[in-house]
Amino acid sequence: MPPRDDAFEDDLDDDLDDADGREDTGRFFGLTALSTLIPGAGLLPTRRRGYGLALLLAALLVGALALFYLWRKGLVAGALDLAVRPRVLVGLIVATVAVALVWCIGIVLTARETAPRGPGREWRVAFAALCCLLVVAPAATAVRYLSIQHGVIRVLTNDSDEATANAWADKPRVNVLLLGSDAGKDRVGVRTDSMMVASIDTKTGNTVLFGLPRNLEKVPIPSSNPLSKLYPNGYDCGDECLLNGVWTLATEHPDLFPGDTNPGLRTTRDVIAEILGLDIDRSLVVDLRGFQALVNAMGGVDINVKERVCVRCHLVNGRTEFTTDKEEWIEPGLQHLDGFHALWYARSRAGSDDFSRMRRQRCVTGAILDQANPTELLRNYPALAKVVKDNVTVDIPTSELPAWAQLIGTVQSTGSIRSLPITNKVVRVGNPDYDKIRSLVQAAITPRPATPKPKPTTASPTASATPTTTTPSSSPSPSEPTDEVEDLAATC
Repeated sequence: MPPRDDAFEDDLDDDLDDADGREDTGRFFGLTALSTLIPGAGLLPTRRRGYGLALLLAALLVGALALFYLWRKGLVAGALDLAVRPRVLVGLIVATVAVALVWCIGIVLTARETAPRGPGREWRVAFAALCCLLVVAPAATAVRYLSIQHGVIRVLTNDSDEATANAWADKPRVNVLLLGSDAGKDRVGVRTDSMMVASIDTKTGNTVLFGLPRNLEKVPIPSSNPLSKLYPNGYDCGDECLLNGVWTLATEHPDLFPGDTNPGLRTTRDVIAEILGLDIDRSLVVDLRGFQALVNAMGGVDINVKERVCVRCHLVNGRTEFTTDKEEWIEPGLQHLDGFHALWYARSRAGSDDFSRMRRQRCVTGAILDQANPTELLRNYPALAKVVKDNVTVDIPTSELPAWAQLIGTVQSTGSIRSLPITNKVVRVGNPDYDKIRSLVQAAITPRPATPKPKPTTASPTASATPTTTTPSSSPSPSEPTDEVEDLAATC
């Protein structure tokens, strides 16, 4: 028998131990990473396979249910449907925390079951902690967004009862009053700077926008509104009694509105409904800061500018003067506008009349409806939500929000957006023909035969968030005044 070589056998044992250690270390990292990617999957080859299998099956079930829901609703519509249900949001917050906790337990158990003996314990603990962080970080972000959304919904709907019935469930059209308010810290009271009604076909999403001149005189006040006691023949006292002053007028007579927390909004809504001959179902009020925040959160809007519009300017004795040393203009052509410039484009009065200004406001509103990008809004949502809670007012009960989310999705996906420009061909602001306005409104919302949508031209606004560019037109000019309803794309 040959003599035993103890040194050789010791070296061989050391090599085998090193190989086993490397194998055990690789198994630890591989299975722990697997449990991070797929809940419980890394536990299947261990003695904790029962827990791992239960966790894996639960994850597959939740994933399948989520995919089925999104398949039936669509990604955007499904997300919006969940985002407007306060109770569902609370449930999602609790579920997100529970899932993240159970998932992390699976990661820690996998790390413990597969950890090799010997040195390097600190590195293994750090790796397991990193894996848990990869789960906890997105879960914490989700909880944050869900909490913000829950707070916004509660503020906007004033905690209204979810059992409230959908007021327009069986109506062919729903009419929404859109008010732009110039309320601010440096202003006294509320003036409705922009007044518009969106009449939406609840089946097709086809929408007609009606803009109203802010300086209409002799506006009718319906007998159902308490102010009719003071003005039985309408708000008629010359050029000091204008449509945009109705809100302030109502707030100056709170004794006529006992128990009403917002007589200004109620009266403005009643008067505009009387002018147009429409029932106003819901209303939305956005002040200047809220408008800018919304457009910025969208990543800006693309507008086909048809007339040169000045920025930071006003009229002085018929001349355009700038409030800064530098002249700034929004030039004709396809422009990508941020919130500040979109606001000036919609509100600037210098160098144009109110009817041109109303056309620009309809164009901006249509662009927001058409181009709102849920992904971009979500990315900027925390900052937007903070502004929305303080600068946006709606009277939509919580129970209606899912239906509204679905309707807005229909408007974006299949609906057309048209506008009826109530211009100086229709209205003499000092003596308006309200009967003619009502007849034009009814003609505009009467269903028309289906026609193919016009192909977009190179000058049509797009939803892409491209850098601001200036593409001057050789002879830019706004559309000629008309009293006929027309596609917004042709107007803008």
